[in-house]
Amino acid sequence: MIPYQKEKIENAICFFASEHSKRTKKPLYQLFLYKYLALFDFKSIEETGRPALGLKYMAMDRGPVPIEIYDARKVLKTKCYEFRNVEENKYIIIPKGNPNLDFFSPYEIKKMHELVEIYADIFVKSSDISEASHQDIKAWRRAWKKKPNSIIEYELQFDGDIKHKNPKELTPVEESFLIYKSIEEAST
Repeated sequence: MIPYQKEKIENAICFFASEHSKRTKKPLYQLFLYKYLALFDFKSIEETGRPALGLKYMAMDRGPVPIEIYDARKVLKTKCYEFRNVEENKYIIIPKGNPNLDFFSPYEIKKMHELVEIYADIFVKSSDISEASHQDIKAWRRAWKKKPNSIIEYELQFDGDIKHKNPKELTPVEESFLIYKSIEEAST
């Protein structure tokens, strides 16, 4: 369970929409948002053992897609942002106001800024960020190879089966992930 998960997700979407638009002078399209969110979660898993947002992702052709957001995109509107249909199955995300970054740790804020530094550029195309998600998110590659359009398990971001790894051989990040996973399973 992630404290303030709903608020973190809303404010992360607002952050990416506003920062992307400021830097590119273009609206944030849904594909870019999905990749920002996935890169944020999976890089956090890789570096800290915990996802920043804890969204559920599906291994789709163009990379990981947060299914709760994808499924609700036609009606998604909060006090922080709204999805707007601009063409058939093409949505842009409109930020409403400024994101509240108080919900994020310094690490998470730094990571969000790093992502927009890299991808919020007029020369970065949707195919570029999609390819980056294919390259940087091992869990997507493994889930896609096993079964396209399946749920991506966070543990696939680690090498090997960490659940059955000798506890003495676990890295601190792997230990942190197993603790996170145990708490998540216990709370459901």
